[in-house]
Amino acid sequence: MPLPKAELHLHIEGTLEPELAFELAARNGVELPYADTDALRKAYDFQDLQSFLNLYYELMAVLRTEQDFADLADAYLARAAAQGVRHAEIFFDPQAHLARGVGMGTVVEGLWRALGSSEARHGISTRLILCFLRDESAESALETLRAAEPYLHRITGVGLDSAEVGHPPVKFREVYEAAAALGLRRVAHAGEEGPPEYVTEALDVLGVERVDHGLRCMEDPALVARLVRDRVPLTLCPLSNVRLRTVDTLADHPLPAMLDAGLMCTVNSDDPAYFGGYAGDNFDAVRQTLGLSEDRLRELARNSFLASFLEDDEERRARYLAEVEAYAF
Repeated sequence: MPLPKAELHLHIEGTLEPELAFELAARNGVELPYADTDALRKAYDFQDLQSFLNLYYELMAVLRTEQDFADLADAYLARAAAQGVRHAEIFFDPQAHLARGVGMGTVVEGLWRALGSSEARHGISTRLILCFLRDESAESALETLRAAEPYLHRITGVGLDSAEVGHPPVKFREVYEAAAALGLRRVAHAGEEGPPEYVTEALDVLGVERVDHGLRCMEDPALVARLVRDRVPLTLCPLSNVRLRTVDTLADHPLPAMLDAGLMCTVNSDDPAYFGGYAGDNFDAVRQTLGLSEDRLRELARNSFLASFLEDDEERRARYLAEVEAYAF
């Protein structure tokens, strides 16, 4: 039985395995520019974030109907459950679907077909986080938030993802203020490829409660001290960092130094179909390569539940934390 954990940095579109991509392509009459699943897997050799994003958006063409999104989410939840995930806060990218003529309702209600029954079917509680694409305009983000308003009973928070460099958090000040006014929780990708200043800006301008990635905070000791003092969670994705060349090898990953500094780190899978591992695989990788102790692994699992948006269900959070403490390695 794997260590119980929450997954807080997971793009549902990034869980599209080649087999499901071909199955949905056939269902929807979409022609993929790959001969078979092996040829598609070979395309998963990325030079950087942009080369990944190019393929990521290309493959989204197979997602057309509510059932497609339900099947995508259900496949993820089954894999996550097998790797010890007890709670998942799932990102989705509506702009990438709206641009293809797929409506907000199709995406949200399709995902909810799986999420609404995920506790009964997979033993996983869920939250849904709407992400804005930072390489799209601020106006597009505001339009997307407006389009989501009829579905806010399904959505817990907002996030910010896609190409980071050249798209600072301040660009999205207005939409984050609007999201806060609607009572939505706020997170943002910052400090992955972008500089540590983006982390500071996400905190000060967007009012984020969690920082997605954030590993470049280590370049700014004052920022580290602030993150430690304020207990701001960081949702790290080690295998993703290696595949996107943010770190050269897993052995070079700053996770041990970040934990030693007192940062509230969590370990997540990001886009597991593309980056070679789900949540449990990431835990196994850092344990083996970085030599993390059982106490450190338990700390990471504990952090994941403490950092989750379970304020509306503290009894559940306490139950998950008790599972972590009782876990025998």
